[in-house]
Amino acid sequence: MRDVAIIGASQTKFGELWDSSFRELISQAGLGAMEDANLSGADLEAMFVGNMSAGLFVGQEHIAALISDSMGMNPIPCTRVEAACASGGLALRQGIMAVASGYHDIVVAAGVEKMTDVVDATPAIATASDQEWEAQQGATFPSLYAMIAQRHMYEYGTTREQLAMMSVVNHKNASNNPNAQFPFEVTVDKVLASSPVADPLTLLDCSPVSDGAAAIVICAAERAKEFTDTPVYVRASAQSSGTIALHSRKDITTLDATIAASRKAYDMAGVTVKDIDATEVHDCFSINGLLAIEDLGFAKKGEGGIVLEEGQTNIDGDCPINPSGGLKARGHPLGATGIAQAAEIVWQLRGEAGKRQVDGAEIGMTHNVGGTGGTCAVHIFGRDLN
Repeated sequence: MRDVAIIGASQTKFGELWDSSFRELISQAGLGAMEDANLSGADLEAMFVGNMSAGLFVGQEHIAALISDSMGMNPIPCTRVEAACASGGLALRQGIMAVASGYHDIVVAAGVEKMTDVVDATPAIATASDQEWEAQQGATFPSLYAMIAQRHMYEYGTTREQLAMMSVVNHKNASNNPNAQFPFEVTVDKVLASSPVADPLTLLDCSPVSDGAAAIVICAAERAKEFTDTPVYVRASAQSSGTIALHSRKDITTLDATIAASRKAYDMAGVTVKDIDATEVHDCFSINGLLAIEDLGFAKKGEGGIVLEEGQTNIDGDCPINPSGGLKARGHPLGATGIAQAAEIVWQLRGEAGKRQVDGAEIGMTHNVGGTGGTCAVHIFGRDLN
């Protein structure tokens, strides 16, 4: 296996982008990443694109060919990757493995979702849950994560205010992110007073419906300096599976796939959780952000709320979480999220994140989850290979 580097990154603005089509969003992100890498189309060998459900959201399947055509990249092979909300993370992993194996030298890994073209996105998103035992019985992702939150509060004494702190931290970081869907700050009181969604979760505990795309360029490490003076190296890529339905788990307050993928990634990278300087976690709901803090190892089980309350996850804290604003405030176009996380870590390690920069960041991590934990991808990146 060869060493792998990231030499370019790009992200569109996330939000309700009524004037931008599906193909326009992915073309903007893909070509932006290639421009950032000082790359021409002749250098590119393959594309891997994460997308959860263009068929349901915009009525378009066969999107791999659509994307290659729209970007003017024919006949370069383009492959669509689907794993619900972890589609982007898995597209990233496929691109990394393609280069690490020696099959390709330079590829683009991208992600895209256009979600606002449907009247109600909820039924489409619910297809990522267990249809027979969850969705068809009326369960939605807000209700499933609300059950997790209720159980966590019961088991560990986690308070409603501690849950709200996840959103407060995200919005503060997003206020310095020009690509964020919601670049404004909120308070704990505002989170608690926002419209109820599924008790105990309110509107400001939930990630939004978003349009957007992101892309990165992956290159064999020995060639990276041909294109950039600031390559970011892939230290680890890990993926794990878990049960798709909550009722199949021994403990719904733990995402076993997160634990398995992260420990595999730490071993592969030769690091511990204490070595991670900046992390993008999958906080589709505030409770999932809190679970990630625990399951990744930044806090003991049941103490994620305390870590949030103490400010340890702030940009200047011991374990900075979601400097981009996370899914909650940066936005969550499902297929694009895992790639946007990687792009943020690339900018952090290059020192290009502006007012949301984590001081001295040298090692970063991304955590991308599908559904309520049926799929998890964890990646670790560094300024250096070792």
